[in-house]
Amino acid sequence: MKTTAGKTKISEIAQPAPVRVSVVEDNALVREQLVHQLTHTAGFCIVSSHGSGEEALHKIPEVKPEVVLMDINLPKMTGIDCVQRLKEQLPGTHFIMLTVYEDADVIFKSLLAGAVGYLLKGRSGPGGQVIEAVRDATRGGSPLNSLIARKIVQYFHHQRPSPEAEHPLSAREREVLELLSKGLLYKEIADVLAVNIETIRKHCHNIYDKLQVSSRTEAVVKYLGR
Repeated sequence: MKTTAGKTKISEIAQPAPVRVSVVEDNALVREQLVHQLTHTAGFCIVSSHGSGEEALHKIPEVKPEVVLMDINLPKMTGIDCVQRLKEQLPGTHFIMLTVYEDADVIFKSLLAGAVGYLLKGRSGPGGQVIEAVRDATRGGSPLNSLIARKIVQYFHHQRPSPEAEHPLSAREREVLELLSKGLLYKEIADVLAVNIETIRKHCHNIYDKLQVSSRTEAVVKYLGR
């Protein structure tokens, strides 16, 4: 529909669908805070919230969220086990782990299970990092700081095979993946390699396609872990 001036009304321009998010957190206060924060932020929609891994495993496949915020230390079924089982049913869903401690071993196990990153929780939850982390995950990024990225690389350092023998990546794609593993953003990688950001996005698309993964973390783990 046009206005009298012949221009499309701003309110009539199609808006992107909100990001569908599920929350799995046994602490009711933290869970409610996360739900409230995302519910009251434009561009997000809470489709379910759960206090246990068992409930999440049963309910989340029905609502098919794009992103799941998953507490690692759930009672009975752990968040890691829950992610591993949900990932089999929802391969396109992005899982972000919520944890109190920056335990590299536990976080690494989460990544192997299918998580794309993690957020540290304070007494009142992850705070303002949540919004950016969810947005980042939907864009193929990973909420993963440089400390954990380095620990992942160190974990594999002594058992790492020749990348040429394992993966059909070009020399430049391997170079991009090395920089991704260090936690650099697309723009930072573009600056390092003196190319434009669209070139980096194209390389990442090719990397994900060749490794048959859907995120930075999965690509790094698969590349360094095989």
